[in-house]
Amino acid sequence: MAGRLVGKVAVITGGGSGIGRDTALRFLEEGARVVIADLNEATARETLDLASRAGHGTRVRFVRTDVAAEADVEAMLALAVREFGRLDCLFNNNAGVAGALGPITHQTVEDWDYTFAVLVRGVFLGVKHGARVLKAQGHGGSIINTASIAGLAGGDGPVAYSAAKAAVINLTRAVAVELAPHYIRVNAICPGGIATPLLHRGNVEATEALLEKLQPWPEVGRGTHIAGAALFLATEDARFMTGAALVVDGGLTAAGSGVMKTFGLDQLMQTGAGVDRGTTGLEGTARPVV
Repeated sequence: MAGRLVGKVAVITGGGSGIGRDTALRFLEEGARVVIADLNEATARETLDLASRAGHGTRVRFVRTDVAAEADVEAMLALAVREFGRLDCLFNNNAGVAGALGPITHQTVEDWDYTFAVLVRGVFLGVKHGARVLKAQGHGGSIINTASIAGLAGGDGPVAYSAAKAAVINLTRAVAVELAPHYIRVNAICPGGIATPLLHRGNVEATEALLEKLQPWPEVGRGTHIAGAALFLATEDARFMTGAALVVDGGLTAAGSGVMKTFGLDQLMQTGAGVDRGTTGLEGTARPVV
């Protein structure tokens, strides 16, 4: 089989939908063996079915994983080593949640903590245990964390989400320095507006129309675009690249996005509060701000 990842083993969290799914399918096409980790078993099974229909069924596994639970993260990495004999790449925390919503004065501690548990503790746990496996193997590897342009500036996402993604970017940089002597590269990808289920929630055409107006690049961002960036970071082409926050956003940040205002979410966030649990399959909550 020809491919840029032949002989490599990757673990991809949030592989049940969106960016995680597209990356899992791309890595399989490139010859990798892949462990898909996701909390949502139903969407993960859909990914497995797509992989099987493409002829990759023998090179993919699934494990139900709560990325905020340390035992689950350890188990997903252990599965990769047990089933495929090694680990080369961890694409870390594509968990699809927007988290706590609403004005800062009305966000609950529980919703804030949930957001950081999924989006930051999940990255920490992946890096911690992924690095342990890679260091023990002694041949280096690549850890790719999913951040967001929301972590680069205000106004590109809900408050808690933006703060969490900023934490992911700085965690990436700090850990990259620590792990560089072990030839373990740690980078982050900062997607812009990507038309995945987390963003469109089934309203695909309207979301895509807004995205086309929002960014300079004249096509809608897809999970496959992020998968291409992840593929680059997983290969030897990115061997001298670590501690980077790679922006993949169709020129959105270059133009100055104002995503929240453009989507009308800046006003919406002042009228309601709650927590968005995204594509996890778990119900969110909503309540009016009074």
